[in-house]
Amino acid sequence: MAPRPISIHRYLIPIACLALAVGIQVAKVPVGAGRHGIGIVVSALAIALLLATVFVVLQHAEGLALRLGQPYGTLLLTFAVTTVEVSIILAMMLHGENNPTLARESVFSTVMIVCAGVVGLCLTLGSMQHRQQEMKRQGTSAILSVLTALAVLTLILPNFTLHDAPGTFSRLQLTFVSICSALLYGSFVFAQTVRHRDDFVDDIGDAEGTHAGHAHPGEGSWINAVLLMIGLFGIVLLAERVAIGVENGLDAIGVQQADAIVGALIATLVLLPEALSAIRAAMNNELQRSLNIALGSALATIGLTIPSIGIASVITGRELTLGLPGGDAVLLALILGISIHSFGTGRTNVLTGLVHLVVFVAFILLVTTK
Repeated sequence: MAPRPISIHRYLIPIACLALAVGIQVAKVPVGAGRHGIGIVVSALAIALLLATVFVVLQHAEGLALRLGQPYGTLLLTFAVTTVEVSIILAMMLHGENNPTLARESVFSTVMIVCAGVVGLCLTLGSMQHRQQEMKRQGTSAILSVLTALAVLTLILPNFTLHDAPGTFSRLQLTFVSICSALLYGSFVFAQTVRHRDDFVDDIGDAEGTHAGHAHPGEGSWINAVLLMIGLFGIVLLAERVAIGVENGLDAIGVQQADAIVGALIATLVLLPEALSAIRAAMNNELQRSLNIALGSALATIGLTIPSIGIASVITGRELTLGLPGGDAVLLALILGISIHSFGTGRTNVLTGLVHLVVFVAFILLVTTK
């Protein structure tokens, strides 16, 4: 049987993405909904290339995951995507005037998109194809317990501290919460990869050959790794410019609560690789791997983003507002509670997924009508 030819687009698209991003940065080309015609054209090109790069990055990440095995491959993809989000948030925090609520909106949007939207699609599509699916309760419960603790500590607790400004931590409190977030996430990674690895490995999905279709025999691990890094770096630069352009455009037309829309946009852009990978795993009847990818991304977002922006806030002296307003806090508590019930039995079906999707629709409605 002749070897499958290597697709040249797997090489060209990440390089083209990085080249366009660098060119925009160097030439200072306006990107976004501005008055300049060239800005609109470049914005459309940037978004199209950004989406194409997301798909290619996913292929390279899955190639590495195949060679590394589970759960290391899933963890690699999670780290890579979270690094993208942290970089974009930090760049936009330090861009222009202080934007104290952007990080909060991005983290909250990530948790809601993952726990309601991505998980809902995984459970619904997976159950429609396989009727009923099973996961390992020990691993899933561990993810949810850490996720719940981090979400409440970072997004709910700031509303009840004695600091002067509502929804904010003092410098000491922010430092403490940042350290706790990093330690909790580090402990989870140790449990997932070393101490309790078997609790996070899908017995069905771990079978040899399950992902053989995603491996390209002409590519070595180092090629996948290099192209993955090139693609992610290009995504960071392009997404940053697109998000800034959207933010400026929303401000120019007087849209209220533009941070919520920009935060959801950032979360959507950077979550695409993991979302597609999680949905594909669920439809292949690898529910545990699907949940590892989806819930792990939400966990990594809080565990890595909060310490990063906390350090940036302390160093630069820029105010950081983390406490959610009432409606968002209710939605967060609702989806976390539903998740605990959804995975409590170790089995899921279509109804379970539909409940998550209903909450996701409520989140979209809240974001667009603020």
